[in-house]
Amino acid sequence: MTAAAARENILDTDVLIVGGGFAGGTLACALARGGVSSVVIDRENPKAALTATYDGRAFAIALAAKRLLVGADLWDLMADEVNPIGDIRVTDGESLMFLHYDHESIGDEPFGFMIETQTLRHALARKLPTLDRVVWAAPAEAGPIERTAGGVTTSLPDGRTVRAKLLVGADGRGSRVREEAGIPLTRWSYHQTGIVCTVTHEQPHGNIAHERFLPSGPFAILPLKGHRSSIVWTEREKLAPAIMALDDAAFLQELRRRFGDFMGDIEVSGPRFAYPLSLQYAHRDTDRRLALVADAAHGMHPIAGQGLNMGLRDVAALAEVVVDAHRLGQDIGAPDVLAAYARWRRFDNTMMLALTDGLNRLFSNNIPPLRMARDMGLAVVDRIPPLKKFFMRHAMGLVGDLPRMLKGEPL
Repeated sequence: MTAAAARENILDTDVLIVGGGFAGGTLACALARGGVSSVVIDRENPKAALTATYDGRAFAIALAAKRLLVGADLWDLMADEVNPIGDIRVTDGESLMFLHYDHESIGDEPFGFMIETQTLRHALARKLPTLDRVVWAAPAEAGPIERTAGGVTTSLPDGRTVRAKLLVGADGRGSRVREEAGIPLTRWSYHQTGIVCTVTHEQPHGNIAHERFLPSGPFAILPLKGHRSSIVWTEREKLAPAIMALDDAAFLQELRRRFGDFMGDIEVSGPRFAYPLSLQYAHRDTDRRLALVADAAHGMHPIAGQGLNMGLRDVAALAEVVVDAHRLGQDIGAPDVLAAYARWRRFDNTMMLALTDGLNRLFSNNIPPLRMARDMGLAVVDRIPPLKKFFMRHAMGLVGDLPRMLKGEPL
C-alpha cells in the first residue's frame, strides 16, 4: 500500500462518538457548530431511520432542551411535528388535592414540547450526512477501541482506522464503551413495566400534560399533535404481561378506567409496547480519554419525563467544555477537561436520579398516611407562588448551572 493509500484509510478527527441516537447525534451536531469534528459510529442504518416505524415512545422535551436542539440546527427539521406543553396537572388517584402548573404565570414560552421518537430520528438522519465536520459511519460496529495517553484508535468494518482525541460513549444503557472501560454500574429494578401507546380522543387536549399517581405507578397523558395523546402507563411487573396479552377491546376497557372520559371517547391508535423500568448509574462519568453521556451514564424512572432531558443536558455541558478547550488550543481529551465535565454533571444527575426514585416510591402505593402526606404536599406547593414558580422553572429545565446552549446562547 502506498503512503497516499494508507492516509486515505485513516480518519483523523477530534471526537469519536459511539452511538448515533438522540444524545450522540445531537452532540455531533452541536460540536460541528463549534468547529469540532467527529466520527459517529452507529448500528442503525440511516436509511432505515428515515422510514422507521413508530415504537410507541414520545418524549417531553423541556424548554431548555429545545434551545439546545435549536442551537444544533435540528429544531427546524422537526418543528412542524411537535406539540407544545402549556399546562401540567398533577393528581394523586381520586384525591381532590392537585397541583396545576400554568406556563403563562411565568412567561410566554411553554414548559416544553412533545416529540415522537421517529420525528427526532428523522431529523438526525437528515442532518448528520450534511455536516462537513461529521463522518457518520452507519450501519457499523466499532472494532476494538484503544485508549492511550495520546489518543483513541478504533477501526471501521470497511477497513478504515479512526484516530481521535476523545471517545464519547453514547451507546445506551447496555453501553459497550462503559463496560470495556471497566466502569462499575449500580442498577436496580422497580419491578414495574411502562406500557406505552398512543390514543386519539374526541375532545382537544388543550396542550395539557396530565400526571396521575396511581397505586401501581404514575399514569401520564401527554399531548401530541392533533387530537392525540401519548400514554405512559406504569404497571406492576407481574400484572403487565396479562394486560399486554388482552385483546384490543379488553385493553381499551382497562385503559379507559385509568384515562377517564374528560376528553370524550378514546381509541388506541397503533401498537402498544412494554418496557421494563429500572434505575442505573455509572460510578463515574469519565475515564482516560472517555466521557459518558445520557443513558450510558445514567438511566432513571420515566416519572416526570426527565430521562432524555438529562441526557441532553449532558450533551450541552460536554459540547461546551470540549469546544472551549478546542478554541484555546488545548487537548480536548486531557484529564482536566474531562474533570470539568464530570464536576458539572455529577451533582445534577445524582439529584435527578434521587428525585425520580423518591417520587416513584412515595406515590406508587396506597398507604393511607403516605397518601395523606403527599396530597397535602401537592396542595401546599399549589398555594405558595414562589415555591410553585421554582418547580415550574425546574420543569422547563431552567434551574441550575446551565450550559450556554440551554440558555439559548451560541456555543
